[in-house]
Amino acid sequence: MDPILIVVIVLAVVIVGGLIVVRRRATPPTLDRPAVSAPPRVEEAAPPGLRSRLGKTRRAISDRLGAVLRADHLDGEFWSDVEDTLVAADVGVGVASDVVAAVRGRNPSDGPGARAALTAELVDQLGGRDRSLQLSGVPSVVLVVGVNGGGKTTSIAKLAAQLERSGGAVVLGAADTFRAAADTQLRTWADRVGVDVVAGQQGADPASVAFDAYAAAKAKGAATVIVDTAGRLQNKANLMDELSKVARVLRREAGSIDEVLLVIDGTTGQNAISQAKSFTDAVGVTGIIITKLDGTARGGVALAVERELDVPVKFIGVGEGVDDLIPFEPESFVDALLGA
Repeated sequence: MDPILIVVIVLAVVIVGGLIVVRRRATPPTLDRPAVSAPPRVEEAAPPGLRSRLGKTRRAISDRLGAVLRADHLDGEFWSDVEDTLVAADVGVGVASDVVAAVRGRNPSDGPGARAALTAELVDQLGGRDRSLQLSGVPSVVLVVGVNGGGKTTSIAKLAAQLERSGGAVVLGAADTFRAAADTQLRTWADRVGVDVVAGQQGADPASVAFDAYAAAKAKGAATVIVDTAGRLQNKANLMDELSKVARVLRREAGSIDEVLLVIDGTTGQNAISQAKSFTDAVGVTGIIITKLDGTARGGVALAVERELDVPVKFIGVGEGVDDLIPFEPESFVDALLGA
């Protein structure tokens, strides 16, 4: 064979072989391992912020105030507009008037200063309260009350899920023995969050179910028993007396009730005030849960309730998910409503 042809063939083999090596080095080896799905992007995995959850109330306050608070001259009309906006969000006429007077007393010089002063005043109005659950009993006893359709059962389940995560077993008492679907609803939620339920026959004495639930929680060594009660109108004396009986039985057996939580439907606005007063008189409410705040423009009722009752809002409901019952934090709440 021609020596020149041999040299050409050798060079060709070397060049092609080098290219193959380079390509192999550039391509990472494929390992025989199970496929792992990519983690969700952070913005998709993170739950919506409180600002978006309270969007309707935010629009009722912040968006409406937007044009007003850009004013350079803070005259009487300006302050009247601010007060009207707070009233529209169900802060209440008296509370709105007092808040505006206090903001004016801070002497802001322009619209942005007025926004900052309003934010600070609302935080101050809501500040200084212990909003933690006071659970010192063994087991601790939580009684949950409220009117029909306020979201008691779902709030109980969400609260139970939080307490279970903290490391203590929870038992639910289904003392709503009047509504046919109440037991089923509570059991469905209990299965979802992994807690036990003690129930009675339909029409049974609610106080006896509460007694059984406490006894079961104590025997099991559970950390907390949460007792659901039938929704009832605050103006029905016989039903409120029955609720008082449930509370008496629990106090007799446990020595005390650690928390009496009143669940208020946030969409009812100022109507919640009379509800809250009646339940407080009947069973001694220690904390408030305001539900459905993601679907209403009346979120300002949180200020009105606290002002009228001197009882702290401890949780707010901002969605249907298990994690959508969140501790009420004044700074976050006010920022969600007024944050620029």
